Amino acid sequence: MSRKPSFANLRDRTPAPAATPAPAPVPAAPVAADAKGPASRQGRKQIAGFFTPDMSLAMHMLARRQDRSLQALMAEAFNDVLRKYGESPIGD
Repeated sequence: MSRKPSFANLRDRTPAPAATPAPAPVPAAPVAADAKGPASRQGRKQIAGFFTPDMSLAMHMLARRQDRSLQALMAEAFNDVLRKYGESPIGD
């Protein structure tokens, strides 16, 4: 049965050059304690849903044709639903 090679013969070799040290990590910019995202999202909450690809395409195309954002169309739709059920529309 053969023996495992000995690592003793590695001692006689010249050492390989040391690897270059990794650069020091750059500290992240300080973030304000109350900032949790862009200013345009302050005081707002996300409402999300999952729709079929056809619905997504139709809404994106309508938004493009109307030169409005998808968010603006969704706000209009939500306000219409609120009116339908006797609630006051909220606005944007």
